[in-house]
Amino acid sequence: MQPVHVWIRSEARGTERRAPVVPADVPLLLDAGFEVTVEESPQRIFTVEEYAAAGASVAGEGTWVDAPHDAYVLGIKELPDEPASLRHRHIYFAHAFKGQDDARRTLERFRRGGGRLLDIEYLTDTDGKRVVAFGYWAGYVGAALGVLHLAGTLTVPLAPMARHELDAQLEQAGKDGADLLLALVTGGRGRSGRGAHGALLTAGVPVTRWDLRETRDLHKQALLGHDLLVNCVVTHTPTTPFLERADLDHERRLRVLADVTCDVTGPTNMLPVNTEITTWEEPVRRLHSGNPEQGTAPLEVIAIDNLPSLLPREASEGFSADLTPHLLGLAEEGRPSVPWQAAGRAFDEAIGRLEA
Repeated sequence: MQPVHVWIRSEARGTERRAPVVPADVPLLLDAGFEVTVEESPQRIFTVEEYAAAGASVAGEGTWVDAPHDAYVLGIKELPDEPASLRHRHIYFAHAFKGQDDARRTLERFRRGGGRLLDIEYLTDTDGKRVVAFGYWAGYVGAALGVLHLAGTLTVPLAPMARHELDAQLEQAGKDGADLLLALVTGGRGRSGRGAHGALLTAGVPVTRWDLRETRDLHKQALLGHDLLVNCVVTHTPTTPFLERADLDHERRLRVLADVTCDVTGPTNMLPVNTEITTWEEPVRRLHSGNPEQGTAPLEVIAIDNLPSLLPREASEGFSADLTPHLLGLAEEGRPSVPWQAAGRAFDEAIGRLEA
């Protein structure tokens, strides 16, 4: 049987420094008979020399377009705009199965080229639970940025750092008064929610955590009574939003939304008051000017869709530890394992909707 070939591409987005598989985990794939190719990358947190020392083959940046037809092209964020047709099997976070902006164009590229998209978000077990995610560090960084902004110490433009550097900033913010803030984390028991909770505890910020029961029986006034809302809820079915435009004119303490999920253009956006992401250059955007006479504060949003890349090493190491064992499942007795079958079905269903 032909060995499975995993081709780790460079990232098209200039601020994306993460890696889906880190050098330390490459030998696990090689020992299982896989072939591993890694593209050169100017921004990846791990150097190509580290991958070569681990036994991977090295290719030029962006050469995945000429990779062998049977290679799995592995990345994290969106592909470059070209080529217009995609012939390979791609593994990455595409955000293209729920009607998001640009979803149709992405799927059309695969349909034209005959390729397949195995979206990492849809790698699920037999219970439908995701098996791989960057969630913990997304929640950690999202909550941290919210605290630092409220404390007036958020440095812009944002730049990658190590966790100990971010923790030092959070601890200082707590000493300078951030411990008087009130924070609410929705989806508080999931991966992202646990990460957000960890960052808030580091800053000494009191935390309220809502999970399924609390978000199902939504107490809107209680939500508005916090300074910071960290949203870690993602859903695939339309649900009553947490915050709508009419809520912004009510008396509220809420001043900052840290939207970790960033599902801003889909029909299941839990915070439809915001429909745009923010960036490393401009991480905070004003949503509502507020009215002091009515007791409404200005409301701002942080909605960065690659939060873990601000802690690229820690995020990559944790993600690779989860993903690499599942990559081995691509070769299980010639039949992909359950999570890969689930991702394949999600793609087929999305293409089916496209053709309907």
